[in-house]
Amino acid sequence: MSIATLHQPVPVFSASMTNEATFSLDAYRGHHVVLFFYPKDNTPGCTLESQAFSRLQKEFNALNTVVFGLSRDSLKSHAKFQNSCEVSVPLISDADEAICTLFGVMKDKTMFGKPVRGIARSTFVIDPSGVLIKEWRSVKAEGHAEAVLDWIKSSAVATTS
Repeated sequence: MSIATLHQPVPVFSASMTNEATFSLDAYRGHHVVLFFYPKDNTPGCTLESQAFSRLQKEFNALNTVVFGLSRDSLKSHAKFQNSCEVSVPLISDADEAICTLFGVMKDKTMFGKPVRGIARSTFVIDPSGVLIKEWRSVKAEGHAEAVLDWIKSSAVATTS
């Protein structure tokens, strides 16, 4: 699988997601797709970000835009996270890091003085024809969902729906 590159078609992929569904990029042709990658379920920043995208879900949908969260957590962890933290956006499980690798979000980090490999919080917008049109990398959780929605509202995305 090649790497997703800005202004180029995203390689088609599929993965398991919550509600016993399968995400397939092809299934969302004709819609803008927002994929937000976050490090871990049930952590403060990831909860804040996921709840914000959930809160704004109707506004995204009104702009012909569907939103999905994505981490390496299992579907069981995702379901628990959704239920306990009021997260309504569908969550994709990428336990084997294939999608994370496709979007280049896996990074070496230091946690409590020890080296770890994890997801750098990042968001991508894919247009209705499957082209990657916007990326935010290594973002802060607070205010990020609102910034993505503002970009969609102010860009050509809103007028092409």
